[in-house]
Amino acid sequence: MTYYYPVGRHTGPPHLVGIMLSMCSSCAVQETALHDCSGLGKAKALLVSLGLNPTEQDCALVKNVCSAVSMRSAMLCAAGLAAVASRIKNNHHDPLGRITVGVDGSVYKTNPKFGEHLNEALKELAPGCQIKFLVSEDGSGKGTAIVTAVAQRLADQRQLIDKILEPFIMTQAKLKEIQKRMRNEMEIGLQKCMQPEAIVKMLPTFVRATPNGTERGEFLALDLGGTNFRVLYTHVGIKNEGGVQMKSKTFELPTEKIQGTGEELFDHIVNCITEFQKENNLQGKRLPLGFTFSFPCKQNSLDQGILITWTKGFSASGCVGEDVVGLLREAAFRKQNSDFYVIALVNDTVGTMMSCGYDDPACEVGLIVGTGTNACYMEEMKNVELLDGDDGLMCINMEWGAFGDNGCLDDIFTSFDQDVDNHSINPGKQRYEKMISGMYLGEIVRQVLIKLTKEKVLFGGRISEKLNTRGLFPTKFLSSIESDTLGLLQVRSILDQLGLKSTCDDTVLVKEVCTTVSRRAAQLCASGIAAVVEKIRENRGLEHLGITVGVDGTLYKLHPHFAGVVKKTVKMLAPECEVRFHLSEDGSGKGAALITAVACRIAGAEPLPA
Repeated sequence: MTYYYPVGRHTGPPHLVGIMLSMCSSCAVQETALHDCSGLGKAKALLVSLGLNPTEQDCALVKNVCSAVSMRSAMLCAAGLAAVASRIKNNHHDPLGRITVGVDGSVYKTNPKFGEHLNEALKELAPGCQIKFLVSEDGSGKGTAIVTAVAQRLADQRQLIDKILEPFIMTQAKLKEIQKRMRNEMEIGLQKCMQPEAIVKMLPTFVRATPNGTERGEFLALDLGGTNFRVLYTHVGIKNEGGVQMKSKTFELPTEKIQGTGEELFDHIVNCITEFQKENNLQGKRLPLGFTFSFPCKQNSLDQGILITWTKGFSASGCVGEDVVGLLREAAFRKQNSDFYVIALVNDTVGTMMSCGYDDPACEVGLIVGTGTNACYMEEMKNVELLDGDDGLMCINMEWGAFGDNGCLDDIFTSFDQDVDNHSINPGKQRYEKMISGMYLGEIVRQVLIKLTKEKVLFGGRISEKLNTRGLFPTKFLSSIESDTLGLLQVRSILDQLGLKSTCDDTVLVKEVCTTVSRRAAQLCASGIAAVVEKIRENRGLEHLGITVGVDGTLYKLHPHFAGVVKKTVKMLAPECEVRFHLSEDGSGKGAALITAVACRIAGAEPLPA
């Protein structure tokens, strides 16, 4: 008995299953005996031909044996078909379970009771399926021709899929070139005469050192980087006796605040700080505060930063071009809260580096890969032309999300990236970020799925209303889809949410698209990190560099393969560097407190209030 499944896509019911039931020579006895209902003459004739002298009772018994064996055969065949039919029904989400079984073979065609027993057993074993049988009249020769035609169609289809996904494939040569271009933009950003026009801004943060474990004190921290923000109270003690202890609370930033006036935004922030101080009995304690501010700023000192532009959907008026710390101090004055004073303003990437640096002294690079992406690192002061002095180190906030805004990445910017860019809130800006970060990857995948559907490769060529709606394929779908098991149940569930009826082939291809897009994102991110660590190695004239990258961000943390691809690619692109990745467990808020603690340590005493 042989089962076969037709190759190719079935766009609608009924679904087809093939079955071959052939008769061996011994089965002829069964077939003849079962046909013989009058006097058992044929059964007797067959037994005589075998050299036997049967009685009428012998003939009846042989007939019963044949009937039992035939019935068992039909039952076993039905069990297998029921399993296949149920699987097809579940795969295709067809409540009626309409399935046609193409059947060939002499057992089915000539055995008078086999088909009847088979149908009866299937009704019991697969009651939710409507199964009918279609007998093949032309044999397997015709089927072979059809299979060949289907195989050719699938080969053409695969070629089309490869053509659509090919622009996302990053070869080692491409990645090396991107690494080279990032390095070039870094050098431009560090030069005083060229920095105003630089796309990778390379902003000095005035953070001159990472934690060494001797920091002490009590600090407040404010972590602002999205529609939610945190206020933290941090106690920094002896590292091997408790280290950093924190209390924190997350507050919401309503849309009317982030898109209203700057005065309304910062008044709301101070109100939240005051609420936190009351809840934790901190009123009357005038504590130094570190402010993690995840937007591009030109810093003139550790506690002064001029906002260059809002990102991440913020548009509070009257802030761009103003000192962020000054805006916070003015709001504290208006709200009559004098129980804190700002010591340090830092980017969230710098906060991540400092937080991880407390645990690992070799951490000199910070990386954020979440809603957005950015990096920072410790640069030699002699290379920072924007500032006077050649001694020591300076943490540089790269603002690398804008890499490519001058067209240097146009050769890898796909039509899908272009569509996402055109419909973003900042067209032509942050192009590197739009190929890497969580805010955009889901939208890139959605565009690819639409293209494949229009080419009739996916979903039978039918685009649902939800799939056609921007923003309805969030990047968290990628993580769920790529972490799915062989059953691909999560993929089917997500496609159901999008109103898409999917086949097994559809779910496999959707997973391939997600993997291709996210892999490119991780490889592009790794190219940037490779440029950074290679620069540090060459700065110090080392043949080999051991260094740690502190990392935060939901995409890096939650995606099942992103971190692994980053590590593997960095190793390939920067073989002279041993790069370790340290995951931040406490976020950049802890880092803001530690920067404040380091500033106090370097000052030798608690700084005077500003």
